[in-house]
Amino acid sequence: MDINFEATILIAHGDPGAVAVLKEMLQARYHIKLAANGADALRLAALAPRPDLIVLDGALAAGATLRALRSDAGLHAPLLVLVERATEDAAWREGATDIIEQPVSGAALRARVALHLQLQRLRAGAAGAASTPADGADGGAILAMAALAEAHEPNIGKHLLRTQRLVAALAAQLQYHSRFRAVLTADNMALIVKATPLHDIGKATVDAAIVRNPGKLTDEQFVAMRGHTGGGRDALAAVELTLGGATPLLRYAREIAWSHHEKWDGSGYPQGLAGEAIPVAARLMAAADVYDALVTARAYRPAFTHETAIELIRQASGEHFDPDVADAVLVVEERFRAIAAELADAP
Repeated sequence: MDINFEATILIAHGDPGAVAVLKEMLQARYHIKLAANGADALRLAALAPRPDLIVLDGALAAGATLRALRSDAGLHAPLLVLVERATEDAAWREGATDIIEQPVSGAALRARVALHLQLQRLRAGAAGAASTPADGADGGAILAMAALAEAHEPNIGKHLLRTQRLVAALAAQLQYHSRFRAVLTADNMALIVKATPLHDIGKATVDAAIVRNPGKLTDEQFVAMRGHTGGGRDALAAVELTLGGATPLLRYAREIAWSHHEKWDGSGYPQGLAGEAIPVAARLMAAADVYDALVTARAYRPAFTHETAIELIRQASGEHFDPDVADAVLVVEERFRAIAAELADAP
């Protein structure tokens, strides 16, 4: 297996067993430095080559180590802190770039590491570019975050393209509607459509075995899967912190990731939002996502026909979907059919 030494990762953890597991998760792609305590972490972080990213155990972060690393003006590495839920707030206060809850999923760790390394490269490129930094960073962030989803779902590519085109069709239909014209300006429509591939990036924070489970989920697994909305919101918030602030694109991406499973009647999740409280971008994404799920075959069922999918959306108007969004689906249904056919998954 080829080893990519372009990036150096420092792993600082007081548990030798955990160190071995974390090293195994990352060593196939990166040069690894290991630190057994805070003093070792500070020493190794100061030695050339300086780490491009640091994975730090929450117990070490709770002391002075995280603050000392953060205050090192010559160290620009993102600091990923492994935490228990009870210590999550403390890690943020001490300066963590991002946090990952323990026990750590290998897929989630690799995806988060790859994301933050990509963002470091984007920041470096933006700093030296003549163009507006946020514009370049936005495009790169989309690619990086879409790659996060693919860490768990390697066949997701066409789903991302299909739902992006479906949302574009709905936005174009609704842009002159009195309830939507204030949001669906030409500029905002472009940003919303650009943000749609990020809707399920939070799945990278869910155990891969649950995401890939072809059968019915247990109640516990279903709760874990629901957590992908918060995982997506938090990952995008971390992107904003890394880039030095929010952008309109990332704001829409957070709205979509956090709220695309909300329902018009308030029966959705994670917040149980209802009606106009659900962001417009999330309402469009909900309809596109459900249609695509219905007409795409799953391991446990065949694909529904286009006609059945459209009828189910019609029946769910005012319950699952904003009635005007559901009506727009009916108006552009032939466009939906064409998108599904053009970008169909390979049999």
